[in-house]
Amino acid sequence: MRESADAYIFFVVAATLAHEGPTEIPEPPSKILDHLDDRCRVHKEGIHFCQNVLRRKDLDWEPVFRNNLSRPIHGVDLVVTVGGDGTLLQASHLLDNSIPILGVNSDPTQPEEVDRLSDEFDATRSTGYLCAATKENFEQILDKVLDGKSNPSELVRISAKLNGKPLPTLALNDVLIADPCPATVSRFSFRIERDGQNSCMVNCRSSGLRVCTASGSTAAMLSAGGFPMPISSKELQFMVREPISPRAADVPLMHGLDDDDLPIYISWHSREGTVYIDGSHVFFPIRHGDVVELSTQSPSLKVYLPHCFLC
Repeated sequence: MRESADAYIFFVVAATLAHEGPTEIPEPPSKILDHLDDRCRVHKEGIHFCQNVLRRKDLDWEPVFRNNLSRPIHGVDLVVTVGGDGTLLQASHLLDNSIPILGVNSDPTQPEEVDRLSDEFDATRSTGYLCAATKENFEQILDKVLDGKSNPSELVRISAKLNGKPLPTLALNDVLIADPCPATVSRFSFRIERDGQNSCMVNCRSSGLRVCTASGSTAAMLSAGGFPMPISSKELQFMVREPISPRAADVPLMHGLDDDDLPIYISWHSREGTVYIDGSHVFFPIRHGDVVELSTQSPSLKVYLPHCFLC
């Protein structure tokens, strides 16, 4: 990071929406609406707090709402996201390996509040797994970054090719390949190269295939029965979702690690399908006969991680 007087920061924030009462469905209980309004207030306060911190520094910065992000980010020294993991993920799709990113969790989950309200509604918020800062320590962490006393970690990302042509978005967390209708069976086969040789073909009828990085191993993969991986791992974890009557020989291949830094090839045999990148917002349609190639042979992402990862 350059001296703060010359630094240029791109400041990305999650949008906030005021509550608008529905007109055709029953009004939710007022306690839920009060909770949502409070979350909106806390998030806005977090944005304003971080903006005030930036104003006090001798640097240039530019604010932008995440919904207005559409083009690659260039010409800045640091990207700061305020929101949760979703805001950081969206910004990461527009970054190469030259610009680090610092996430600020604007409204961390309060476990005691979740327990207290569990009989009424779910009070959990974004996990903020990759967010190194909150409102309370943002200035302290930012100063370390600007002074060169904190270094970003490089996280593996997944590159995807469709019929040999690279897709434009890299996945920081995971890639899901499935039928766009969750009730429809996905038919596909996949193979993983081992030591320069192709493994046996695995034919599947299931709900799709998920492949994740280490940073994505605590998200949907973990919820589906996967296991968390060390954040520095270069491996990919894969899982066939809800396989239908796999052969006995294929059962061990329904879930595992691709630890050779070699591609995973997926041949799609259903009429239509979708490649989802880091959730549902970024996706690419596929059809029968298409081949998707997934690998870690892509630029990593520089992320300032929470202290717990650095111990």
